[in-house]
Amino acid sequence: MGGWFPRPMPTEGDAVPSFFQRGGRWVLGQSALLLAVIILAPLFRSDDRNLALMIPGAVLLSLSAVIGGSGAIGLGRGLTPFPKPTINARLVQRGIYGLVRHPLYTSVMAGALGWALVWRSWPALLAGLALSLFLDAKARHEERWLREQFPEYAEYAQRVRRFIPWVY
Repeated sequence: MGGWFPRPMPTEGDAVPSFFQRGGRWVLGQSALLLAVIILAPLFRSDDRNLALMIPGAVLLSLSAVIGGSGAIGLGRGLTPFPKPTINARLVQRGIYGLVRHPLYTSVMAGALGWALVWRSWPALLAGLALSLFLDAKARHEERWLREQFPEYAEYAQRVRRFIPWVY
């Protein structure tokens, strides 16, 4: 949706949405929680070399990279951190978006939880869980905007799960 790439310049009279109108508060909250996960993990790590935590953490980090890369490729020029779609956005329903509606959020959640597990950091794990709850709320808010802009979104949401294929 939106994008980091050049878009046509607005013409006179076009209102350019502000940072906050595009969902900037959600971006700030997400960034703060992700930063907390990243910083807390090495600061409050366990010295115990528990492979039962480290291996699932590494698996989650690997999945995060694959899911995130697939999601970014799927969106292409429409990639943006903002939850509100731009006027010229298109609804992507193929590739990874045929399995989950929000693969980039899934990627961030898996990466945050994986990072916390690799470091064996309970404070980082708690921050990762808070980030996951936050991203769930962000996705729900984003979906209201998507339903407004794309009449076919309701059917898509019935068919494709939010974060985990066939589960949630």
